[in-house]
Amino acid sequence: MDLARNSIGLGQRPALILVDMINGFTDPSCPLGAECESVVEHNKLLLNAFRQAKLPIIYTTVVYNTSSQAKVFRAKINALNLLTPDSHWVKVDDRLKPLANEVLIEKRWASAFFATDLAQQLIALGADSLVVTGLTTSGCVRATVVDGLQHDYPVIVAKEAVGDRNQAAHEANLYDMHAKYADVMPCAQIVQNIQQRN
Repeated sequence: MDLARNSIGLGQRPALILVDMINGFTDPSCPLGAECESVVEHNKLLLNAFRQAKLPIIYTTVVYNTSSQAKVFRAKINALNLLTPDSHWVKVDDRLKPLANEVLIEKRWASAFFATDLAQQLIALGADSLVVTGLTTSGCVRATVVDGLQHDYPVIVAKEAVGDRNQAAHEANLYDMHAKYADVMPCAQIVQNIQQRN
């Protein structure tokens, strides 16, 4: 039985966090990647809305500079070893390219918060809630959502702007995040919410 839950929604200054919308995950020719054209298009939609409203935007990528970083994670998922600093795979997909004033955080593990300065960046940007998008729903998106809640932010998962290699895992994790950790909301509703306050 599901717990009774309340919808908290967006604050006055939400930050958009694009989790790992990098070539290694958006390009199916990479062992880490999958077909996700619709996810990219919905991220573009949200980027446009956040940029027009002058709201904070943060990107993440995964980069391993040395063989000692995240050794257990990389031993479990060998394809992660492709994510080196000089690799095409660690660059944000050109269709979603960050602007000069937008933050790009390098991470080593699943959560965008773990062993990064994301928490400090959000405080500096004055964010009061989070909209999380990206890849993958069952992995880095979920880890970031849970840690967002644990940093005491209301978290929105942009439903069509997240994706997974496994559709069953995608659906199960959307269900679970909505039940306990976040509000799963259609992108159109997020955009409408942002446009109404400007």
